[in-house]
Amino acid sequence: MKNEWKRRTHEPLIETPVFNVRRDQKVKDESPREKDFYVIEAVDWVNVIPITREEEVVLIELHRHGTDELSLEIPGGMIDPEDPSPLAAAQRELREETGYGSDPLVPLGVVHPNPAIQNNRCYTFLAPNARLVGEQDPDEGESITVVKTPLSQVPQLIHDGRITHSLVIAGFFWYYLGETLIP
Repeated sequence: MKNEWKRRTHEPLIETPVFNVRRDQKVKDESPREKDFYVIEAVDWVNVIPITREEEVVLIELHRHGTDELSLEIPGGMIDPEDPSPLAAAQRELREETGYGSDPLVPLGVVHPNPAIQNNRCYTFLAPNARLVGEQDPDEGESITVVKTPLSQVPQLIHDGRITHSLVIAGFFWYYLGETLIP
């Protein structure tokens, strides 16, 4: 299938510290009529699945302002401009949000969070040797509680609606897919 849409104009609408919004006017090959599409321009993100020697996953619980609820998640966040790579961002986010580190971090997969309206990617890494290496150092505006949970309970937490963040569920999909496909 070929891309039938051609962008005619590109107009920035909103700029924020976290994302920008733009309007693209596009035309489809068979039609001269232009159509407006709105795109959220966001930096790429990382997520980390930290697993301890005791087969516990290091989760975090924090308030999410979009849903105005507590959310049980894996550590993660934006890739900052000073991060040389997604891997470096994953190491930084793991340390900041949990106080844990791991050597190595293993890339599991990449998803587009919402390609209908967003232009970014989310990289998921596995931290198979997670261990406490220091204190948490969360960003201003973050209040994070570390919650260690047996890895075996994660599917039930997802099933029961305790873990609902789609990028966290996608991360665990990558993890379990690797467990079943990689000998």
